[in-house]
Amino acid sequence: MMRKIILLFFVMICSLYVRAAKPEFKYVSISTDKGTCLLRLYNATPLHRDNFVKLVREGYYDSLLFHRVINHFMIQGGDPDSRHAAKGQAFGEGGPKYTINAEIRDTLFHKKGTIGAARDNNPAKASSGSQFYLVEGRVFTNAGLDSLEQFKLKGRKFTDAQRKIYTTVGGTPHLDGNYTVFGELLNGIEVVETIAKVKTDALDRPVDDIRMSMKVLTRREALNLELELKGQKPKTGFLTRFFDIFSGKDY
Repeated sequence: MMRKIILLFFVMICSLYVRAAKPEFKYVSISTDKGTCLLRLYNATPLHRDNFVKLVREGYYDSLLFHRVINHFMIQGGDPDSRHAAKGQAFGEGGPKYTINAEIRDTLFHKKGTIGAARDNNPAKASSGSQFYLVEGRVFTNAGLDSLEQFKLKGRKFTDAQRKIYTTVGGTPHLDGNYTVFGELLNGIEVVETIAKVKTDALDRPVDDIRMSMKVLTRREALNLELELKGQKPKTGFLTRFFDIFSGKDY
């Protein structure tokens, strides 16, 4: 009887641990020929978050090119046709046979270091199933933002938060309201800056191919990252590793 009680207690403890220890966000590491960067995906854009995670776990992005690169603007990739690219070949039309409904949020805008979903010129602003861009952009003056409001945004006004970011950190404000922003870099913006500066051809494709690979952080990697972001020590002890066996790597 005592053995059964101890076993039941152990199972309950394991169950509580598994339920409690769940990261707040999904994180994706992007490795390139120019370095590595780390993305945090927004929970406010669940369709884009979940699709991106699914494709990364399938290895969809591995060996694809950054096929469109414009300095002080953005670097774009995710076209599966670029995996076996010939020199000078144009890209931008490839992807899975579906689009993602727009998840454009006023609070999520194109500050430097964000990831946005590319799309064609469809009226619903639905996103490509796989193509994305990482924002480099530039710093704007308030006068420059005033001009964008008048001539590009048809009178739509930037919020105070947007103005503060665009006049200090920078970004691509003219894209706001037209494309879904679904995450941001936690580190590695220098990788984006380096790629954005490479020599390109007339189609904005880098002369020397720049390939990518991606991985979703495991549950434990994500939990430890969130602890470190809060100034706390990551958990790596025996009990942590033991209970992690019951939790699995994905979340």
